[in-house]
Amino acid sequence: MKELTTEDIRNIALVGHGGTGKTSLTEAILFCAGSLNRMGLTDAGNTTSDYTEEEIARKMSLAVSLTHCDWKGRHISVLDAPGYSDFIGETICSLRAADTAVCLLNATGGVEVGAEHTLQLLDEGDRPRLFYVNKMDKEHADFAAAVEALRERYSTKAVPVQWPIGQATEFKGIVDLVTMKGYAADGKPSPVEMPIPDAVRPQAEEARGQMVEAAAESDDALLEKFFESGALSDEELVTGLRKAVADGKVFPILCGAATTAAGVPLFMSFVDQFAPSPADRPPVEGTNPADDQAATRPPRSVAPFSALVFKTVSEPHVGELSMVRVFSGRLAHGDEVINTTRDQTERIGQVYLLNGKERSEVGTLVAGQIGAVVKLKTTHTGDTLSDKKDTIKLPPLVLPRPVIEMGVKASAKGDEDKMGNGLSRLHEEDPTFFHRVDSELRQTIIYGQGEMHFDVITNKLKKRFGVEVNLEKPRIPYRETITGKTEIEFKYKKQTGGRGQYGHVFLRLEPRGRGEGYEFADEIKGGVIPSKFVPSVEKGVVEAMHEGGLSGHPVVDTRVAVFYGSYHTVDSSDMAFKTAGLMAFKEGFLKCHPVMLEPIYNVEIMVPDDFTGDVMGDMSSRRGKIMGMDPMGKWQKIRAQTPQAELYKYATKLRSLTQGLGTYSSEFSHYELVPREFAEQVIEEAKAAKKAAEA
Repeated sequence: MKELTTEDIRNIALVGHGGTGKTSLTEAILFCAGSLNRMGLTDAGNTTSDYTEEEIARKMSLAVSLTHCDWKGRHISVLDAPGYSDFIGETICSLRAADTAVCLLNATGGVEVGAEHTLQLLDEGDRPRLFYVNKMDKEHADFAAAVEALRERYSTKAVPVQWPIGQATEFKGIVDLVTMKGYAADGKPSPVEMPIPDAVRPQAEEARGQMVEAAAESDDALLEKFFESGALSDEELVTGLRKAVADGKVFPILCGAATTAAGVPLFMSFVDQFAPSPADRPPVEGTNPADDQAATRPPRSVAPFSALVFKTVSEPHVGELSMVRVFSGRLAHGDEVINTTRDQTERIGQVYLLNGKERSEVGTLVAGQIGAVVKLKTTHTGDTLSDKKDTIKLPPLVLPRPVIEMGVKASAKGDEDKMGNGLSRLHEEDPTFFHRVDSELRQTIIYGQGEMHFDVITNKLKKRFGVEVNLEKPRIPYRETITGKTEIEFKYKKQTGGRGQYGHVFLRLEPRGRGEGYEFADEIKGGVIPSKFVPSVEKGVVEAMHEGGLSGHPVVDTRVAVFYGSYHTVDSSDMAFKTAGLMAFKEGFLKCHPVMLEPIYNVEIMVPDDFTGDVMGDMSSRRGKIMGMDPMGKWQKIRAQTPQAELYKYATKLRSLTQGLGTYSSEFSHYELVPREFAEQVIEEAKAAKKAAEA
């Protein structure tokens, strides 16, 4: 058996809207390549790539799954990515590892929500892509409509390279426009040639003309010949089309029916012949960790080793599996490499190729290959592994910010540590999910991409880590401040036999500008309070500011000065003056017309033009202020500011308003005054919560 070369590798990621048949296409690919004796079905829960208990129960992909096969001497890696928007991070991971994206479209639905989000990712990354119009055998299938939708977006870059012979119940075959031969849609691993019907030939010939012209435009010499003769030879067509696909100048459109494998052998032959190998891709770019200067690695096995860990999965009885894409050099069992992201050395154990949960051990991964390694000590998703002598650090994965947050609490007392461990482990597998313990709010907050995302996380906590949790509304980090000025006296005097306690202070409280924070001033004159006790007064003030007198939230933007007082030569102590400072502030705070402040967030919302009015109206109802709008093609970016309290479950509402198309991001901006009616509600809720806690 000949040694695998980088030129013989094809890495494809199946992406697109949920339900378009990505998992079924994966099954069909493995079946046609001879890796499976028969195809599994999503509804039956026996597919290769959807193998976890949660995926089988939900009948949908929840994480990217890696499979591979051999096709006529090519090593094909197939990454099956989820289509639901809550798991968009998995799509990003799969695209980083693949050389070609295969975006599936439903022949009955065209460019759906998940496909739209995926296309935005592909457009940002300028990655080679194919389009596969699936379910051509279903009622209402319309290949021409799908092509038209793509051409509206990409103009002449979207080019059919196949044309269906019939569709829906009349789907009989496919015309390969490169060879102008017809093939039966019979689902057999090897395509069977059939005549092109007269009714189909005019459409096929017109589409072929568009394909030839697109291929010619990829190269100046070909374009010149095409203008002169109006045609290209078969060899020139193949060369031009292959270059155009690799350069991202042509997006081929293919078709088929994955559940019956109809057209899948033709699809694989196209991937074999026209999808770029890793060797066709540009050198990977990164930085030298020694000096942060730009560095590159050519996609060659003779180059220094570099790889990216794009996904981590936890397997029973195995531990953590790190999925890696080797960009240059070789990775072999026993190698000692460096994690340049964390500056830690790693010894490579077993190296595997994966087919879902099935592992086959291999000695080496060559440049361009995708596989998995086990039991890395300090390596996590997004980390770079590099040659120790010639190091490089690759750009990290750019994952979406969380769009939803919830409080989480273990149902059973004593399960907090188990819950924390489970949440940390799940973050390793899915970096778009994370958590933090907020000591101020006394709540564990989890962050993710949507309510289904959280539903999956809580189910995993229960089944894998034995922890049942309850989700609750996240508490808001309100602040309190003062709007008036006062001077307050407090004398702390206590006699309990023996030495007593004595501390006497005068404090002046006054407001500061928004965002200016806290200031303490020592204005004692004449030594009426010894200087050694002044820090104790400040400690008392700071402690009192941790819980304001309205709702128990921290006090900010306040100036406090100690300007007078008295002491006792025997009974005065640090503790006495700390207590005096604390009590004086608490009394004075309530006399300074205290108010509530709430966090305000900058929000950027991406919506199609048609939904702009509804989204802006909803944002206004959330006490939001529209700051501006930026047109972006058929989309609008709405910039707004709104209180954090009004963003609770906003992602779900936005999807409802925009038929699933709208997305948003947010980040903290500043604090603002809470309107009186809302402040009263917050204060009452805080009092009720405190009373319940004391009961």
